[in-house]
Amino acid sequence: MKLNVFIRQSHRWLSIVFTATVIANFATMAFAQPPDWVVYAPLPPLFLMLVTGLYMFVLPYAGGRRGNSA
Repeated sequence: MKLNVFIRQSHRWLSIVFTATVIANFATMAFAQPPDWVVYAPLPPLFLMLVTGLYMFVLPYAGGRRGNSA
């Protein structure tokens, strides 16, 4: 149960980091050509959000059915 809470909380914080990096990316593009590290900065949080999001998507299907099947 604690793993699920940790993954959900991580996904939330990663979304905040991803949004901040995308905003920083657009802000630097408004002034000049940004350096490569700014352009590629959103990719690591995006990849981690993909992993945690897929985990949360599959979780209800992998848990099996709950309740009575009468």
